[in-house]
Amino acid sequence: MKKTFDLVVLGVGMAAVAAANKCASAGWSVAVVDELPYGGTCALRGCDPKKMLRRGAEIIDAARLLHGKGIETAGLRIDWQQLVAFKRTFTDKVPIKIEAKLRDKGVATFHGPARFLDETMVEIGDATRLHGRNILIATGAKPRPLDVPGAEHLIDSTAFMELEKLPKRILFVGGGYIAFEFAHIAARVGSDVQIIDRGHRPLKAFDPDLVDKLVQRSRSASMYTLTPVSSQSKKATKAASSQRRRSGASYSGRSTWWFMAPEESPPLTTSIWPMPVLMPAGPGSPSPSISKASRTRPSMRPAMPPTRQERRWTPVAVFEGKVAASNMLKGNTSTPEYRGVPSVVFTIPELARVGMLESEAKDQGRDVRVEFNDTSGWYSNLRVGERCAATKVIIDNKTDEVLGAHLLGPEYAELINFLGLAMRLGLKTSDLKKMVSAYPSVGSDLGSML
Repeated sequence: MKKTFDLVVLGVGMAAVAAANKCASAGWSVAVVDELPYGGTCALRGCDPKKMLRRGAEIIDAARLLHGKGIETAGLRIDWQQLVAFKRTFTDKVPIKIEAKLRDKGVATFHGPARFLDETMVEIGDATRLHGRNILIATGAKPRPLDVPGAEHLIDSTAFMELEKLPKRILFVGGGYIAFEFAHIAARVGSDVQIIDRGHRPLKAFDPDLVDKLVQRSRSASMYTLTPVSSQSKKATKAASSQRRRSGASYSGRSTWWFMAPEESPPLTTSIWPMPVLMPAGPGSPSPSISKASRTRPSMRPAMPPTRQERRWTPVAVFEGKVAASNMLKGNTSTPEYRGVPSVVFTIPELARVGMLESEAKDQGRDVRVEFNDTSGWYSNLRVGERCAATKVIIDNKTDEVLGAHLLGPEYAELINFLGLAMRLGLKTSDLKKMVSAYPSVGSDLGSML
């Protein structure tokens, strides 16, 4: 069976949905195809379900911070199975809702693995062929394999969120945001957690001074080392013992260790970089290179490849999808705007960033002032008992504009949005200080951070 469409979208994550809806609203015939349930990583296997699991950890941590201050924590614990079941009350409904909304827009929906037969023809399974005047590749990324013997025995973040029971000991391989976020959750569930990283420091995309504070805050529940991973066995006990000896970690006992695989890029990316999930071309047909396709085949359009850490997030994928759709509808006239896009590590407390690191601003020769504040004693943090909180804002001395902001503390993931908006609009710090906030709220702290 062959069907022809103005646009065929490969993948049904947030970038795909945004592009498909925009083109369908403009009167195009549109088809989408995915071999996985509709919704993409963010809604099904990434940020949304992760934050539902994190909520349990937040409750535990919040109670512990106020222990002895009016809150009794005896008997307080997380029932992991119930928490996972709570997470599924959201994720189980996502594919059905997305498909229904696409169909309401007139978008044709297909399920199954897709492969290119030629530059304009996609085959789904063995029976259905879709001819697209335009083909948008929005297939996302997949975990980068760890190149050590025995890596096949590791599990990734998707599998972690489906575990019926958390093991007593967990070793997270890699010092990125995924490892830290899930380590903070697992530690509050009660697992003995360790993070190992082969780099000189973890969370390299974030401000090193605030990362150091976060690591110190994490040490009560988890720890990291700079030890590279060499090999893992199926039971992982021997490898874990070796890692413990080399790192100087003080763990003891014979419990089985579990491992988490690292990600090449955040799983919520919906661009084609760095590892697009595509089936190979059919027998006897060309095997299109994606980078080549974006240069030489005007009918095939990949989503915009990100080049910075903050460009990998779901909100970015959404506006990239809209830009791709606009360019297909009107010609190549639009480009995505990446300025002022925040990124957050949802540890407890969260670590947020937007714009330049202090080192990046200085490497560019910018005349800057750095406003650093230890906010652990400020009322908004004193109220919740959090003693780990700090902010760093990098300001251009000539223009008074925010070049970068880095925040570590409770609810600072919300506060970073104000600074991102200021950067996108070119607001000065003097403009931000004029904001009158509800008090007492975390937002009311913003002026004092500048």
